[in-house]
Amino acid sequence: MQTIVRTSKTISVLLAAALLVACAMPNIPPAAAVLKPPAGAVVATSAAVAAAAPPAASAPAAPAAQSEEDLLHALYERVAPSVVHITVVQRSNANGLNLLPPTDQPKLPGLIPPDDMPGGSVERAQGSGFIFDDKGHIITNVHVVEGAETIEVSFLDGLTVRAEIVALDPDSDIALIKVDSKGLSLQPLELAKIDEVFVGQRAIAIGNPFGQTWTLTTGIVSAIGRTISSGHLGFSIPEVIQTDAAINPGNSGGPLLNTAGQVIGVNTQIISESRSSAGIGFAVPASIVSQVAPSLLQGKSYVYPYLGIKATDLTLDMIEAMKLDAKQRGTQVIEVMAGGAAAMANIRQSERKITVQGEDIPVDGDVIVAINGSKVNRIADLIAYLVKNVSAGEDITLTVLRAGKQIEVKVTLQPRPTQ
Repeated sequence: MQTIVRTSKTISVLLAAALLVACAMPNIPPAAAVLKPPAGAVVATSAAVAAAAPPAASAPAAPAAQSEEDLLHALYERVAPSVVHITVVQRSNANGLNLLPPTDQPKLPGLIPPDDMPGGSVERAQGSGFIFDDKGHIITNVHVVEGAETIEVSFLDGLTVRAEIVALDPDSDIALIKVDSKGLSLQPLELAKIDEVFVGQRAIAIGNPFGQTWTLTTGIVSAIGRTISSGHLGFSIPEVIQTDAAINPGNSGGPLLNTAGQVIGVNTQIISESRSSAGIGFAVPASIVSQVAPSLLQGKSYVYPYLGIKATDLTLDMIEAMKLDAKQRGTQVIEVMAGGAAAMANIRQSERKITVQGEDIPVDGDVIVAINGSKVNRIADLIAYLVKNVSAGEDITLTVLRAGKQIEVKVTLQPRPTQ
């Protein structure tokens, strides 16, 4: 099965703050080598022999590969008991992929459609998750548990218990489920901060790919600041972490970790034509988990701010057609949603199209270049700012280019639509 990746940069922001770190653990030093004589050996005490003996050589340092092995083994031993295997029973549609959202963005690797039950109307599926607190709350992906009739959570020691959904945040694909914590020794994982994540950082995934439970894979953080579709109402998830650590069906909802064992992200999507790892996986940043968790713990949905536009990054063709400076950056408004915050503030959408090599290109819409004084070079900057820094009901100031002139527009953000 091929995964189709959207090539157009136009993103439906409907901009509700469209919605998914590293204190490096020092390398574990090799154990000091202690040299002992074999049992029964005679220890020379003669001064002459002692004088002739060469100075004792220090123990050779373990090779780098050994240190890497020690680090990963120690991390696995500490973290694996906090990672869970999730099995759900759910109703399926005709193609058995009911939990994959209808989107042409990168597909979700969370579920293995295993054994269809008689009639094909019910199926079991699998995913991953991790312990969020000692009260029995577990973080996973919405697409792992949404629509589940029953949820089973298995721990590394072989214990399996039932779980229930507490709350879902489909705009970030983050779900909170709960098990009865009575009699359980639960060790929550720590969430890292987004500003602690960097390209080249070591990344470790622990999960249940293809049902192979508690599998560890490693790689690096390949990129940060990605924007991907949430699969829900056209909204996007900002500041997503890209990794080449192997992420496969069954890994969804599991943690992406740094070498300190902190969660830097929640594994959620892959780009692949084979529906298995092709070295491009995505994780919702832990910062979003921290942001939405307080609402989910109360059984409520997180309320995102809503701008109500569709926008796209400026291209060279747009810049030339609109006679803008060749170095101009920003995001052009191509559609304003009726009744939305932008419409109420009279933000102007593109009203004209030009044709370049057979492609229609929108032009002459407002170009957003800043929000509350923070530069907007591309749509991802606008989405990330809305999600991280402002709330529904709050006033913001957009700096826009309109007909070549820079103006400021005050906008009162609305709550993001849920349907």
